Amino acid sequence: MDITLGNPDALYLFLVIAFCAAMTAWAATSRRRAANRFASQKFRHRILPRGGAFRHWGSAVLVLASLSLLVIALTDIRWGKTMREVPQKGIEVMFVLDVSRSMLAEDASPNRLARAKQQIKDMIDAMAGDRVGLIAFAGEARQSVPLTSHYDDFKQTLDSVGPQTVRSGGSRLGDALDAAASGFLSKTHDHKAIVVFTDGEDQESKPVEVASKLFAEQGIRIFTVGLGDMDQGARVPDSENGTGGYVRYQGQQVWSKLNGQVLQQIAEQTKGAYIPAGTRRVNMSDVYHYYVANVEQENFEDAKINTYIARYQWFAVPALLLLILEVFWSTRGTLTNQNANPASKQPHDGIAKAA
Repeated sequence: MDITLGNPDALYLFLVIAFCAAMTAWAATSRRRAANRFASQKFRHRILPRGGAFRHWGSAVLVLASLSLLVIALTDIRWGKTMREVPQKGIEVMFVLDVSRSMLAEDASPNRLARAKQQIKDMIDAMAGDRVGLIAFAGEARQSVPLTSHYDDFKQTLDSVGPQTVRSGGSRLGDALDAAASGFLSKTHDHKAIVVFTDGEDQESKPVEVASKLFAEQGIRIFTVGLGDMDQGARVPDSENGTGGYVRYQGQQVWSKLNGQVLQQIAEQTKGAYIPAGTRRVNMSDVYHYYVANVEQENFEDAKINTYIARYQWFAVPALLLLILEVFWSTRGTLTNQNANPASKQPHDGIAKAA
């Protein structure tokens, strides 16, 4: 039988149950030893109720069995599969990632490009049902991932992109925005967003004009994330692994700074938002929920998926019944002994006679 656990971490609770069983056995043994030291064999039955050990162990077994069943239920045990249709609703998000050499600057640890990739992953982890695509750009733009809802495949491709992904160097953000707009599946207005990760450097590709046109004609909102130090900046490594020295121009080392002005203008022209991440670590889950998720959603085609059938109730219900049985088991024996033992009434009789 194909069995899966939705919450396998709950299995550690069996260790707690084992500890409780050991403590129950230790308590019963200690109680018996204390009674043996306190009274002789002749008077011991007056201290310990008749059948007390049997009732004690019966109650313990019922409780431990109930707890064990509850732990199995908490693991969200499932078996058997069923086919069901899941409505897909969300937005189309094209990530535009700058892979030019300036993104290898190490003012953001370990470098701007690696930080941007992690921020994209953090944003995707906050999504549920959105379609995502990836455009990598430098001197040219290339679609690395078409719009998809398979986030794991997206992340694998994201890890592999870098300066080697595009053939020409430089940074043409306007061309990248055009390429991203061409990658949307939906031809209707709204439901579409572009999220740009770059240090803001551009080589006269008119990104603000392009962004304004895309918003006016297609309703595309653009959110920009600026990476890098905007004051001092950082040197640009000559290779991705940082072992080949630094890029030089006319004998001088090239320094790159964050240019947030153009990124802010793009966001303002498209009713998006500019996030000046700089060299700081930003909670991209909050960025997604506060900004990107506010884009109007669209109903996508329903997806058919195979899911395991939850069987937790098969264990939760018997666990509850065992607990109810334990209550009757423990109280029935006590009440029976009290009613059947006339000695328990002697002190009251004596008081009545004395009165």
